[in-house]
Amino acid sequence: MCSEKTARFHHGTTRTATRVLLADDDLASRRFLGDGLRQMGVQVRTCSHGLHALQVACAEHFDLLLLDCRMPGAGAPEILAALRANPDAASYASIAVASSAEDESEEHRLALLAIGFSSILRKPCTLAQLRQTLALVPTAAHAACVLDDDTGLCASGDYATLRALRQLLREELIMLDRRLDALAGDRVALDERLHRLRAACGFCGADELATAAQTLQGISRHTDPDGAELGSFRAALQATLRALSD
Repeated sequence: MCSEKTARFHHGTTRTATRVLLADDDLASRRFLGDGLRQMGVQVRTCSHGLHALQVACAEHFDLLLLDCRMPGAGAPEILAALRANPDAASYASIAVASSAEDESEEHRLALLAIGFSSILRKPCTLAQLRQTLALVPTAAHAACVLDDDTGLCASGDYATLRALRQLLREELIMLDRRLDALAGDRVALDERLHRLRAACGFCGADELATAAQTLQGISRHTDPDGAELGSFRAALQATLRALSD
């Protein structure tokens, strides 16, 4: 359970309004999506060029990246790939949603999900659909409980040790996020990596990720995990990364 003390230690200060990077080269789309998000109490930064969006996402942290699939310079897949390859980027682990005005095939949709997008927003969309997209951003309460400080302190003993262990866990998760697809093809190596990860999560109070790792470990001992199973684990991994980066 997440206590008030836990939330204070994890966040330090009150969480500010949700920040969204909206990248779209179509003026009408930027206007509708941007105005809709602002009506929902969101801070919005807009870009019309893919490379500019990447530059902004590297320099500033956003809770949600809403990226058009086709833009000058770079589209949503290229932007996300560059961010995920750069752990120093401020929005390295941010939730990402691809937007598209095209009738994407199921194969293309699954490919977008496989490279790290949490969802695909079909344009034109309704405000209700936009609100559903915004709901992908975890609440402050959920973000605090991804890392349970009470559990971590029981294992590590003091705040200084817990912070140091969480920094090591963050570095481990960055490497694992990069290698997960390759590890999925080697069940022995994946099992060993997940075993070590569960121990590290125990010391850091990362209970949700430990549970996800245990689930994937159980699957991988019998069969190669499929895209959905890897995606579920990766979602827990990236949620923990976001909490560690707060």
